Amino acid sequence: MDHKHLNYFLALAKTLHFSRASELCHISAPTLSRNIKQLESEVGVMLFLRDNRSVKLTREGLAFIDYATSTLANWQRFKANLKEPQQYIYGNVSIYCSVTASYSFLHHILEQLRAQHQHIEITLNTGDPALAINRVLDGHESMAIAAKPNKLPAQIAFVDIGYSPLVFIAPKIACSITQKLASNTPSIDWSELEFIVPEQGFARQRLEQWWRKNNIQGKIYAQVAGHEAMVSMVSLGFGIAMIPKIVLDNSPLQDKVHVLQTNTHAPKGIDIGLAVLHKELNDPAISALWNIAQNMGEKII
Repeated sequence: MDHKHLNYFLALAKTLHFSRASELCHISAPTLSRNIKQLESEVGVMLFLRDNRSVKLTREGLAFIDYATSTLANWQRFKANLKEPQQYIYGNVSIYCSVTASYSFLHHILEQLRAQHQHIEITLNTGDPALAINRVLDGHESMAIAAKPNKLPAQIAFVDIGYSPLVFIAPKIACSITQKLASNTPSIDWSELEFIVPEQGFARQRLEQWWRKNNIQGKIYAQVAGHEAMVSMVSLGFGIAMIPKIVLDNSPLQDKVHVLQTNTHAPKGIDIGLAVLHKELNDPAISALWNIAQNMGEKII
């Protein structure tokens, strides 16, 4: 039985979506469909029920997951033993995180990974941190560095690796925002200021909670995907923003903005961690990164 077919099967079983599975396998959806049909012909049973709207595993397909997983794991161990009798861990792990997280948290994790497991390959995708946990749930990546939500999905395992307070930033250049701030001393009239806000996610929720708690009618100037872009817009004088401090600390524009001191209770900061599906922790390569994250000990921030 072709191991390539087993990999394709597991990708489709994980995502239950031909487009996402073909993306993971770096092939076209028609090619994936053709290979799945060939596998089903070889096995002699239908492994998936599919129509134009959905893909579902059959009873035989659910049972076949264990066979495919153990077969590929045994094959990897066999190849590893041929190359390296010491049984090094081999594999590829895909990770999703923000640009800032790639500079900070991920750097510490990968530094340890390189020292301990030189044969594990990493695929990295960066983007809006608000999407991190859903990227794992949808099967786009194996792991993600994410803000810890108030309630974790049942499928997600999460290990804390750091913490960041949330801070308000304002531009340093002369603009309408700096004029309003100067006229508002000694206390800030937040309702008079324009805000640059995240499109979605945990930081957006925390900001809206802070508005409600302090009876602030927040004026939204722009909604932005990604905290790094928010720093850029603030530096140009478009508004103020609430961002994780770690983003400011790693921004090349940090000298063009300044932190506002609030005369109210500051919003609660965010716990940051590594997220993965519970069922993926059986994978040796994923487990190796998970153990490194668990053993990082004290918070980075």
